[in-house]
Amino acid sequence: MSQLMIVSMLIFFGLSVPVAVSIGLASLAGVGAAGLPWLVVAQQLFAALDKYPLVAIPFFILAGNLMEAGGISERMVEFAKSVVGGIQGGLACTCVLTCMIFAAVAGSSVATTFAVGAILIPAMIRHGYPAPFAASLQASAAELGVIIPPSIPMILFAVSTDTSTGELFIAGVMPGILIGVALMFYVWLYAKRNNLGKRDGEGRLPLWPAFKNAWLALLMPVIILGGIYGGVFTPTEASVVAVMYAVVVGKFIYRRLSFKQLSDTLHKSVVSTAVIMFVIANAGIFSFLLNRAGIPDALGVWLAQIFDTKFTFLMGVNAALFIIGMFIETSASIVVLAPLLLPVALKFGVEPVHFGIIMVVNLALGMITPPFGVNLFAACAVAKLPLERLIKPLIPFVGVVIVCLMIITYWPGLSLGLRDLVYAK
Repeated sequence: MSQLMIVSMLIFFGLSVPVAVSIGLASLAGVGAAGLPWLVVAQQLFAALDKYPLVAIPFFILAGNLMEAGGISERMVEFAKSVVGGIQGGLACTCVLTCMIFAAVAGSSVATTFAVGAILIPAMIRHGYPAPFAASLQASAAELGVIIPPSIPMILFAVSTDTSTGELFIAGVMPGILIGVALMFYVWLYAKRNNLGKRDGEGRLPLWPAFKNAWLALLMPVIILGGIYGGVFTPTEASVVAVMYAVVVGKFIYRRLSFKQLSDTLHKSVVSTAVIMFVIANAGIFSFLLNRAGIPDALGVWLAQIFDTKFTFLMGVNAALFIIGMFIETSASIVVLAPLLLPVALKFGVEPVHFGIIMVVNLALGMITPPFGVNLFAACAVAKLPLERLIKPLIPFVGVVIVCLMIITYWPGLSLGLRDLVYAK
């Protein structure tokens, strides 16, 4: 059954059938081959979307669009540009830094892609950057939305393994910064090598004026993270707070958000949410069938049997999670595999919080790798490009994140150092 699903999905890809539809049709083939009642399709479509954390997606997308329409994202971009925009390739570096700031508000890589990409993808194209490169950079930088807290995948890992959510959040800060800095270093080298971005600093505000213009926008991450860490509201509730804050600041302080813009933003957010939810729903059927075939469980058992050292176990886990993340939605992968793999990791002496960060960072790669890379779909929608044009420029970004993943995997102190400092007895 699983072989039929994968082969049929690849055939549909070759026929240029849209990715989400290809996944759905391959799932239908799997349901037929397994002899399951067709009612299962409707049940799994619903089950894939019937998850409380997913409630945050429409609100975070709406918050991102409101930040864009209300001038909040623009001021974040201007502040980030004042920090790194003066170097060659500064506009591309601004994209990464803005995503790092925005990640502390949105908690969603998809919302980050839409909100920041709507401003910076067209700007990078105007400054001479190739459109596929700009879209690939945006998709890659936006994955920081699930690594820098707040992060829904971290919450799922904590719930699935009885690990502290607060410790996971704190442990995600330094890995997120590492990946952000590494991406900025790569795009700087890319700009140097291809003679791009020499005029990126034109029109850049000095740091202090940019900060004065953006301090209300920059206060947003402080409110969201402070509320979560202070126990005032949950990450899902934080998405609603982000919407309300964006409305108040955009409408009544910056006076950039008219009622017509509010209506257009609501419409745009509904459409964007529907696209992402359609992908998640079809991926849910596919994931259900693979899980029913016992593929993730069999892989986990195999890993426990074949590796005999901590080094090789972590290497095998990373390789397996990378492949799984390409085909199975991140939340489903964590819920299924975390309880299975963590006991094995503990036997090899891997700390639970450290293992959680490894899983989240690795599976976040699935957001920028075909066929289920939701960030790619979002970036393609913003840049108005077909998915296949992003594949080649995307490869170096995936490579950068993989190098960072290896550092995170084999240097536990990067993740646990800040955790130990904050939670010191």
